[in-house]
Formats: sequence, C-alpha cells, structure tokens
Amino acid sequence: MNMQQIMRQAQKMQKKMEEAQEEAAAQVLEASAGGGMVTVKVNGRQELLSIAIEKDVVNPDDIDMLQDLIVAAVNEGMKKAQSAMQEKLQGVTGGLGINLPGMF
Repeated sequence: MNMQQIMRQAQKMQKKMEEAQEEAAAQVLEASAGGGMVTVKVNGRQELLSIAIEKDVVNPDDIDMLQDLIVAAVNEGMKKAQSAMQEKLQGVTGGLGINLPGMF
C-alpha cells in the first residue's frame, strides 16, 4: 500500500464514523424503572428528551421513592444511549479493537 491509498482509506473510515455517530445521535431510546412507573426517553447524544410518571407513583409522603425511580430510569436511558453509540462505531471499525476515547 502506498501513502495515498492509506490516506484515502483513513478518510473513508472517518466519514463512515461521522455518519455512524450522526445515526446513533438521532436514535431515541426508552428506559423505565419501577415496573414502568417512570419512563424516560433519551437520544444518542445522551440528552434527556422526556419523562413520563404514572399517577400511582406520585405520593407526597414518599418523594424519595419517586426521585430514586427517576434517577434509575435516567441512568438506564443513558447506558442505552452509550451502548447504541458504541455499537454503531464498532460497525464501522469492524471490531478491530480500536478504542476511541472521548467518542462516546
């Protein structure tokens, strides 16, 4: 391989990675806690889009439980978003074991 071929391949891979990141960022993922009592939606950029809370879980005497359910649902949503991004990028790198810190 000559240097021009290597550079072309690197540019192609960079473009594919950018496309994969855009696709993953556009995904909307859902997670819940408390058997669906609190449900959140996040995107692949790990941004919280919405929170839905069932009426039955709202108890003014037990705010701590509601807060814990929200935290658990948001954390699960963020994990799903991170996994989705990693999965998309692994599709580009072909499982070469390339670690791309700061990309997720």
